Amino acid sequence: MTAYPESAEVTDTPYDFVGIGLGPFNLGLACLTEPIADLSGVFLESKPDFEWHSGMFLDGAHLQTPFMSDLVTLADPTSPYSFLNYLKEQGRLYSFYIRENFYPLRVEYDDYCRWAAAKLSSIRFGTTVTEVTYDEGAELYVVRTQTGDIYRARHLVLGTGTPPYVPAACQGLAGDFTHNSRYLAHKAELQRKKSITLVGSGQSAAEIYYDLLTEIDVHGYRLNWVTRSPRFFPLEYTKLTLEMTSPEYIDYYHSLPEPTRYRLAAQHKGLFKGIDGDLINEIFDLLYQKNLRGPVPTRLLTNSCLNKATYDNGTYTLIFRQQEQQKDFELRSEGLILATGYQYAEPEFLKPVRDRLRYDSHGNFGIARNYAIDVTGRGVFLQNAGVHTHSITSPDLGMGAYRNSYIIRELLGTEYYPVEKSIAFQEFAA
Repeated sequence: MTAYPESAEVTDTPYDFVGIGLGPFNLGLACLTEPIADLSGVFLESKPDFEWHSGMFLDGAHLQTPFMSDLVTLADPTSPYSFLNYLKEQGRLYSFYIRENFYPLRVEYDDYCRWAAAKLSSIRFGTTVTEVTYDEGAELYVVRTQTGDIYRARHLVLGTGTPPYVPAACQGLAGDFTHNSRYLAHKAELQRKKSITLVGSGQSAAEIYYDLLTEIDVHGYRLNWVTRSPRFFPLEYTKLTLEMTSPEYIDYYHSLPEPTRYRLAAQHKGLFKGIDGDLINEIFDLLYQKNLRGPVPTRLLTNSCLNKATYDNGTYTLIFRQQEQQKDFELRSEGLILATGYQYAEPEFLKPVRDRLRYDSHGNFGIARNYAIDVTGRGVFLQNAGVHTHSITSPDLGMGAYRNSYIIRELLGTEYYPVEKSIAFQEFAA
């Protein structure tokens, strides 16, 4: 018999599902399943509390989706876990109304998520999953944690998120470079340096550049912003393009041949990784304003891929390749910020059940239309990490409630929240 710590939780009655990881998507699932008496579930999160991109809570930074893309509203507008109900309880509903801006501040959205998490009974913070196995006889997944807790369930919902991506040129690099996910914690230290180089071209990169540019004359550093993209792309946010975040487009995209989907995934980056157009204009206006007093010590470089990086005596030497000219050039910088995004990594705890999971020819999860990734087609579900199968709807906050409604239907075997089948004016397939 296996001995467990006295504090360990060992469940005798299996759950219907165990959710692993608690970002906005699994938190939304927790909110939507809380009132369902016929569905038992528990959510395990390694962090001590909810945290969502806290390193990027810059003043004025807001979501790129409206408040209706909260945890629940697009599945259940009457839910007590809605963003509007959060505002009402905080005494800010009228202020938000008068503000006349549909886009919540990023720090506000994080606080909303914390508010919702505090109301739920199904969340276990500070719980790190170490191993998932499968009990063939009982037909149950067995989830073990670092503290010796054991949870048994018929289904899993994976919401471990996407960790910060460090490009190959910087892996193992010495020094104190930082990823944008930790920017605010290192901002003061960065501003004491004589030079700072920012690599990347998405929304986070633009917000950091604007933030550092605002105070460039106060601290006197040189500031470089370098991207491998051909230009600083704005986020495409026109309404017919937004119809690509629809059930019809998921159906269409998922049915395409695998090579076509991967080709489209590379082309669609500007649809969800671009920069807010207003922020691009604000950056230009700030450059213009500061340039009135003389040349600003800043450079903006496009088409430039970081191929090599070294660190010596407090300075980075960065070798870039200008891709259109096919020429190399060098930048030297005391500070280095990687605004290089996030990339999904399959959790180590899944190794014992890899034979039960489906993969495509690229080695990524073979995600079914219903978001299942296991051989049964309804045992293990994946949140996010599905651009190669579900297109730009995968990371989109506004599609989280739709996906969770879909997953809940699969877990219950019946439709609890209506799952939309058609919302777009345009047709995607011949």
